[in-house]
Amino acid sequence: MTAGRIPSIEGGIQPTLLSTTGDIMYASSASNPARLAIGSSAQVLTVSGGIPAWATPASGVTFAGVSLYNSTTVSAANATLTTMTFDSELFDTDAYHSTATNTGRITIPAGKAGYYLLYGQITFLASSTGMRQASLHKNGSANELTIDGLPNSASSVNDNPEVTSIQYLAVADYIEIKGYQTSGGALNMRGAVYYTSLMAQYLGA
Repeated sequence: MTAGRIPSIEGGIQPTLLSTTGDIMYASSASNPARLAIGSSAQVLTVSGGIPAWATPASGVTFAGVSLYNSTTVSAANATLTTMTFDSELFDTDAYHSTATNTGRITIPAGKAGYYLLYGQITFLASSTGMRQASLHKNGSANELTIDGLPNSASSVNDNPEVTSIQYLAVADYIEIKGYQTSGGALNMRGAVYYTSLMAQYLGA
């Protein structure tokens, strides 16, 4: 018997069954040994048809989502829900948004129905009168998915209500963020990426 080899005996395992470094021995049936050749780099061992097999693992979830902002201010009338519009995108992986049509909306595209993490913020210019609110709305409904309100701050300080929610959204559903304020007159919702924004991240079906 050669050192390091499995002896060949009647009914036993043949010494030449394994031929390459990394080969694996398994039972192809209750009493029949078999060789599984080494797989390729990064493959994983799995089971196919009841026997071991090498396979390439499925790739991870590809990021999908959108982040919007407006480069200019939008005026919000006193005591009136005002939809914030967005003329700019930090990113938009799957055409969730248009900068030309219905610019206040994030709309779920074909193949992307599922659960979403939603986030939005509105920065109102400073006023010492009334209150400020931001709210998320689905499909134009007057009912809020979520809402955040703030009392007025000092006249020199901007107010910045924020809203976040996890929602299941079907294809063609759309999300908007609306501002509401009671300063007694029109009040601007401040533009630029750091101040007023709307985002959606796809979490999975």
